[in-house]
Amino acid sequence: MFGFARKLWSDPEPAASLVPRGVRVYAVGDIHGRLDLLDQLLAQIDRDATSGADLVKYLVFLGDYVDRGPDSAMVIERLCREPLPGFGAIHLRGNHEAAMMDFIEKPEAGPDWLEYGGRATLASYGVPAPVEDAPPEHVEEARQRFAAALPPHHRAFLAGLRSSVAIGDYLFVHAGIRPGLPLHRQRDEDLLWIRREFLTSHLDHGKLVVHGHTIVEQPDVRSNRIGIDTGAYASNRLTALVLEGGERRFLCTV
Repeated sequence: MFGFARKLWSDPEPAASLVPRGVRVYAVGDIHGRLDLLDQLLAQIDRDATSGADLVKYLVFLGDYVDRGPDSAMVIERLCREPLPGFGAIHLRGNHEAAMMDFIEKPEAGPDWLEYGGRATLASYGVPAPVEDAPPEHVEEARQRFAAALPPHHRAFLAGLRSSVAIGDYLFVHAGIRPGLPLHRQRDEDLLWIRREFLTSHLDHGKLVVHGHTIVEQPDVRSNRIGIDTGAYASNRLTALVLEGGERRFLCTV
């Protein structure tokens, strides 16, 4: 656990937002193939949860489980199972999972995903990655081998990922939302990919949005959102936001 020094933002401190009575939520930021950090953070969460033995506890994973780090396949395997006994688990889709599945389903998406961190994911599944600027037939061969190597339960896990979840006064998404658009009309493309329009907005979104996707050195707490992607694959800092009643705090691997 760590306490971050307060930053001076132009935004005011977020208004009191609540999760339902008797519930504690642990929202986990972008993992990106770092099984070692995921295991460390889950161990921290397990210890932390002893202080709330009578509470209903949820893990909300904000997406981007794969790419960049070395252990994407093992991260998916870990998440497919019960991450922590006694916890409910909600898994959201990140843009990297979407790009990975596009690689399997749309051959033309291959080069973009490979440059986006997909080579590390292929390697984690035992598939040799095409070199940069490889001819299309080499990319297609890798695509076919990857599709064959992806276990059925991994494919089912990825197909079942959610775009968002609301718990109390909080909305959990991967990237953010389109400001000014009602929550029920949000598009998956924005939930997975949006940056500038969301990050610079001061609008009240109706719920306090918890998101990853955009790397920050420390949790980015604003009046209308909380960003918790602390760049785990490069920084070794995988972060969780802990919510209970009107309180919020953070856990981190560093």
